[in-house]
Amino acid sequence: MPLPKVDDEAVEHQQYEKSSAAFRRASSATSATIHDEHGRQQHQRRQSSRQPSVAALLRNPLAGMSETEVLKDVDTFIDSRGLQDQRDTFHKGALLARVQQREDGFEYVDTISEDEKEILRRERTHRWSQPFKLYFLVVLCAGSAIVQGMDQTAVNGAQVFYFEEFGITNEWQQGLLNGAPYLCSLLIGCWTNAPLNKYFGRRGTIFISCIISFASSFWMAAANTWWNLLIARFALGLAVGAKSSTTPVYAAESAPKNIRGALTMMWQMWTAFGIMLGFVASVAFSGVFFPGTPGPEGNAQYAPWRWMLGSTAIPPMFVCAQVYFCPESPRWYMEKGRWDKAFRSFCALRLHPVQAARDMYYSFKLLEVEAAQREGKNRLKEVFTVRRNRRAAQSAAFVMYMQQFCGVNVIAYYSTTIFEDSGFSRNNALLVSLGTGAVNFLFAIPAIYTIDTFGRRNLLLFGYPCMALCLLWTGFSFWIPQETQETARLGSIAAGIFTFMAVYSPSSGPVPFTYSAEAFPLYIRDLGMSMATATCWGFNFIISLTWPALVRAFQPQGAFAWYACWNIAAAVYCYFLLPETKALTLEELDTVFNVGNREHSKYYLEKAPYYFNRLMRKDQAPYPPLYQIGERSKENTG
Repeated sequence: MPLPKVDDEAVEHQQYEKSSAAFRRASSATSATIHDEHGRQQHQRRQSSRQPSVAALLRNPLAGMSETEVLKDVDTFIDSRGLQDQRDTFHKGALLARVQQREDGFEYVDTISEDEKEILRRERTHRWSQPFKLYFLVVLCAGSAIVQGMDQTAVNGAQVFYFEEFGITNEWQQGLLNGAPYLCSLLIGCWTNAPLNKYFGRRGTIFISCIISFASSFWMAAANTWWNLLIARFALGLAVGAKSSTTPVYAAESAPKNIRGALTMMWQMWTAFGIMLGFVASVAFSGVFFPGTPGPEGNAQYAPWRWMLGSTAIPPMFVCAQVYFCPESPRWYMEKGRWDKAFRSFCALRLHPVQAARDMYYSFKLLEVEAAQREGKNRLKEVFTVRRNRRAAQSAAFVMYMQQFCGVNVIAYYSTTIFEDSGFSRNNALLVSLGTGAVNFLFAIPAIYTIDTFGRRNLLLFGYPCMALCLLWTGFSFWIPQETQETARLGSIAAGIFTFMAVYSPSSGPVPFTYSAEAFPLYIRDLGMSMATATCWGFNFIISLTWPALVRAFQPQGAFAWYACWNIAAAVYCYFLLPETKALTLEELDTVFNVGNREHSKYYLEKAPYYFNRLMRKDQAPYPPLYQIGERSKENTG
């Protein structure tokens, strides 16, 4: 049965337009042409009225191609890449790729058998029915995230012991020791992502990062001086940047599109679980002594920190043992020209070879578009000179910056000290800190669903003011007299911090990495993500370094109020200047990010009464969406 005719207006939005010329030059396969005569006429009429983009190609690079053209193109692909023994499978896969924008498109492809159609139907209705290898890969990515989280918070309980053992009383020295991994990540770790991935692949980068985490854990546990510990923690930062950039990409490139978002989002959830494990280690080893390593004057009570930091070697050990049993990213194989391995990898990650051929051929066509986009361009220059890219970089930098300056890592790194200063005993402070980790993990789970339901911008607009209130609540609780109302003081401080973590986990926790990954156009996405990740870890280091001195200078009340003010300022910035990216197509993202700051803020200033009336439950006519404003903007640079 032939595929029903698609609406002409929908076809018109998927035309190759002028950017197809660059696409054809980059492609070694036969290029597609526009064959629908009505669509050609509309294309010619509109070509002079708007600047064409490659967004339509990224939505469906096979748009406008007939079945005959697709089969001719895939034959060229097969013959030039040594996949002749899979010709029939790739014929079916290419025809499926051509119609995959329609959920029921496969029903009208005559060459697909009924058994294969049943598998494709099940792909739609049972999206979590996947091969074992894919779930094995998911476990690997979860393990890598756990490594990341545990490395961050094991220091929380350990520091109160090693500060005493090494006699570290200077606040800046304390902050430097705690923040050393993030300084290294800013200076070196984030920028090793590209070369490591180029030469070793996704699996190799994860393996190397976890080996460094594994070795540095033992190095930290065996450190006999504070500067030895400092070097060990600095070395740990070599793993932080590359691992945090590579693991979500590995999951996204390997997963089917219908569960890709959920698997990518799990990075944040399992990082939160690792953060909780770091607190668990602090509690578990708080009374365990390391033989033969007495502290000052022969007192061994300071030794538990060695067990706490040494325990962080366990998760990376399991990741290293598992990583090479997982398939490599098929897209990485394709970028390296290893087409047979790419197909085997796809087959391991899909239930049927036809699905593997469909996804591989479709990915190949997207790679052609990406190559055309990069042709002759200085990507670093275009981040700053093209307004669409500059706005994306500005927005990604903002959400990454505020993931740190919302104040969360003050709690992640210093909660034990904070609770001790508030009046808790050391053991109780460690236990209450464990509670913050548990709250962080539990409230990260709903983020998998809320981020695509409520949207990135709305979650932040909810989170920033609430986090500001929680920080003010926590800081002002230190004014409760400890002598007469100790229970009220302790309970109020703990409740404020717990509530803060509950608000952070579904808002400023998962949004930054998700937002940054989708904000940049494809041809500068890896560079943009490296810059965004460096921003995140750079300000993480500043938080770690400055908190002890901030508390000494302004007391807990002023220190918590400082970060509360940043959250209030962020809420204002978010409302007026941060674009929404939820449920927008690539074309719409190009248009939205092309709106300048002045026009964007003016739009939301004018929309403020609309929100107020909705809050008052007054009937409101639908307000024009922002991207319609962007379509009126003619400039692409500024």
